[in-house]
Amino acid sequence: MEDGLLKKYLDYLAVEKGLAHNSVESYGRDMRKYFYFMNTKKPDDITQSDIVSFLADLTSQGIAAPSLARNLSAIKGFHRFLLIDKLAKMDPTVNIATPRGWKRLPKSLSTEAVDAILKQPDPATSIGLRDKAMLELLYATGVRVSELVGLTLRGINLERGYVVVMGKGSKERVVPMGEVAADAVKQYLDRGRPHLLKNRDSEYVFISSQHRGITRQMFWERVQFYTKGSGIGKSVSPHTLRHSFATHLLDNGADLRAVQAMLGHSDISTTQIYTHVSRERLKKMHEKYHPRG
Repeated sequence: MEDGLLKKYLDYLAVEKGLAHNSVESYGRDMRKYFYFMNTKKPDDITQSDIVSFLADLTSQGIAAPSLARNLSAIKGFHRFLLIDKLAKMDPTVNIATPRGWKRLPKSLSTEAVDAILKQPDPATSIGLRDKAMLELLYATGVRVSELVGLTLRGINLERGYVVVMGKGSKERVVPMGEVAADAVKQYLDRGRPHLLKNRDSEYVFISSQHRGITRQMFWERVQFYTKGSGIGKSVSPHTLRHSFATHLLDNGADLRAVQAMLGHSDISTTQIYTHVSRERLKKMHEKYHPRG
């Protein structure tokens, strides 16, 4: 397989999934073994039997069960990514069971930490207006970063306050954005976007300084920049803001099914993990403030 596919996948893990640098490095090491085993095969030529053979080869080398599960998780994620980005037509891992284990709870921020980040962009500049609009919209809607950077002018309705995004599996959904985000987007469209385009045309809402649509990697770098400036002392990715959107909604009594629809989860169990986050937060508050905690 082409090395370029691995780089795209690792960028996706860092930007879209919000994995820490060490985790991305670990995935890279696992996937390089997989690429080496598959040799010159193209993604759509790989079969379930090929993957089982690879796992059997790892087992013969004495790889422990947790490491085997981690390798399979990386492979499953890789083939799902190829489908999402239309780099492959099939996923050979769909019928390969993953060993059950503890789910890692998604990281979310406090409302104060989110506010600190959202206050960083400078509204006196075109880039600042754009970044403010993107951050506000991401936190207000919980869309995936790929959906955010892929948002088109036809997909945004400021008058009624919603966006239409194309999610996984080419499924379209409508998500409300709220007044604060709508105002930030309006300011950007009126004063920032025309300056960035410099009389050029584009269907995309968010434009780079090179007059083209902004990429996932570019936005990830902007989030890192503003997080550092906020002084909150935490590692934050665009995915962290998506997690915070869901957690804060549920903390304030939102219906789980409504949050599922806004996030674009096909399975309610994926959304339910955020209820675990809320319960963990309540437990910590009880331990901290109750006299017998």
